[in-house]
Amino acid sequence: MNMENVINYKKASEYWAEIPATLDGVLGGFGFISDIDIDGSKLFLQSLLSSNNAPATGTALDCGAGIGRITKYLLAPTFDTVDAIEPDGKFIETIMNFVGEYKVKIDKLYQTSLQMFVPEKKYDVIWNQWVLGYLKDKDLVSYLLCCRNALSQNGVLIVKENVTSSGKIEEDETDSSITRPLKKYLQIFKQAKLKRIKQCKQTNFPTGIYPVYMFALIPTDSNIETIQTEDTNGQQNR
Repeated sequence: MNMENVINYKKASEYWAEIPATLDGVLGGFGFISDIDIDGSKLFLQSLLSSNNAPATGTALDCGAGIGRITKYLLAPTFDTVDAIEPDGKFIETIMNFVGEYKVKIDKLYQTSLQMFVPEKKYDVIWNQWVLGYLKDKDLVSYLLCCRNALSQNGVLIVKENVTSSGKIEEDETDSSITRPLKKYLQIFKQAKLKRIKQCKQTNFPTGIYPVYMFALIPTDSNIETIQTEDTNGQQNR
């Protein structure tokens, strides 16, 4: 399948322009899974922060931030400052109000697309969730390379995305996005000179939706070699 013919940046932008700036809106009608999702992400993040060669907790970047859900419930409680990038104007205008008391931790808000963004080299954690399916392969590799180069010492790039069970790429014409299989993501990470130090599958999501995987990625030239693959409840994947 040719990604150039599936993903249309203009159509995707037009789709999100019509979506309300609410929790249910940014989660495509699945707002009820937010707490479960955040709980899984907290376990994943805390395991990284308690590991050897752990990232610092200075500055995090929330990519494709929407209304600031991940910033509010995951990143701001842990990091000293949080930057966010979000292409849709109404979403980014909502972030400061949505995060409430944590607005004092918000530093920079970037209104631009991921494929056009070149982050500063200062981030201890860069969090990407449910957003990479909107990028064409070549742009995704370029973007991940930019993120890789923006990591501080011991910094970690985190990807949390839907993954197909079919082993094939599946498209969503509604929002002009794709869902990649696990194997494809591993190929893309390799092309972006990233290696996995941890991989988990999100648990307790309702049946009938895509499996969701979390990946902790670091530059391939790092001397950290181990990879852990487990569910967020601690069970080993098979």
